[in-house]
Amino acid sequence: MRPSTAAARAGTAHSARALRSQGALAVLRHVHAHPSATRADTARALHLSSGSATEITARLKAARLIDERAPERTGGRGRPSPALTAHPEGPLVCVADIGHEHWRVACVELGGRIVHEDGGRHSGSPDVLDVLADRIETARAAYGSRIRAVSACVAGTVSGTRVVQASGMGWRDVDLEPLRTPGTLLLVGNDASLSGLAEARRGAGAGTRVVLHLTIEVGVGGILVVDGAPVDGATGAGGEFGHVPFGDPGVECPCGARGCWDMAVDGRAMARALHRPPLPDPRTAAGEIIASAASDPAAAHAVAGAARAFGRGVAALVNALDPGLVTLSGLAVDLRAAAPEALAEAYTAGLMRYRRAAPPPVLPSVLGPYGPLTGAADAAFDMLLTEEGLDAWTRLPA
Repeated sequence: MRPSTAAARAGTAHSARALRSQGALAVLRHVHAHPSATRADTARALHLSSGSATEITARLKAARLIDERAPERTGGRGRPSPALTAHPEGPLVCVADIGHEHWRVACVELGGRIVHEDGGRHSGSPDVLDVLADRIETARAAYGSRIRAVSACVAGTVSGTRVVQASGMGWRDVDLEPLRTPGTLLLVGNDASLSGLAEARRGAGAGTRVVLHLTIEVGVGGILVVDGAPVDGATGAGGEFGHVPFGDPGVECPCGARGCWDMAVDGRAMARALHRPPLPDPRTAAGEIIASAASDPAAAHAVAGAARAFGRGVAALVNALDPGLVTLSGLAVDLRAAAPEALAEAYTAGLMRYRRAAPPPVLPSVLGPYGPLTGAADAAFDMLLTEEGLDAWTRLPA
């Protein structure tokens, strides 16, 4: 081995050790969770001395992980403190968002800002993976080794990197390995669960220790988030609340079970109440029925029935899981707006008596349709902002 090569490798090892010391990881995680926090804010939050914060910040800047930028002047007196932000040459996460009808690929930097986004519609066929793989490769060509992970969020039940079922798209046991690029991590998660993770950390649930997130698209999804971490089960399939038997046991779900909550609250339930044939697109149909409820008594009756079924289920989960807050996204927000009294009465009636004086608030999502993408990026940065992740970053050529 030539001395110059040995010295370079020794320098890289020293750099990696230095980044792990004296709270560097804690600073990185704080900047990711609180974009635009100042160095003084970060020092106070992490109980660091001013000197330590200055030293750590310098090392992280040298490693192309964070930067300091002066905020825009607001017209007040004095010079505002520079904010800690993502480095312009720092690590990125590539998110592949696969909804029932749409796809989206985005590159996200530390702190959650989207630096690149592309998207379109799809027919529901797994062939959409070819389109996504092509767009991910395009991003890889543009950003190179800055892309450290591919994080996919899918409207379906996930185990590892496989979508074991996605009823709304007709998928069964579809592997997302084709989305992996050389030298990167691949993570796959349920879109509703990832939306809940983001909502608990950055949205309506921020600051609440235990958050229950629920969404209605084609069926019900969600997640319980405790101290910012999702309770996602042994295989990653936790949060499939729509397959809890809160519904009519005489109705079979595409998942193979009977009485699933899914079948009592979404567009399929509303169509049955209106004596309509099975729907090719339950989500769009549900939106149309909810929109017509204001002027159509039959639609209003169908919507109220779904709202009552949803409210009872929310109460059951609150009784069982004891969240401090419930957040809603997707059609759950529209359903509540269209039949607020029916949902509220069912929710209150289903709660244990001692909870009724101060029930957990039920709030709409702040992040909206960007919830799954935001959560997928956060899940990937959770894996990257580790000792192993920093070691891998410092081994890259500058």
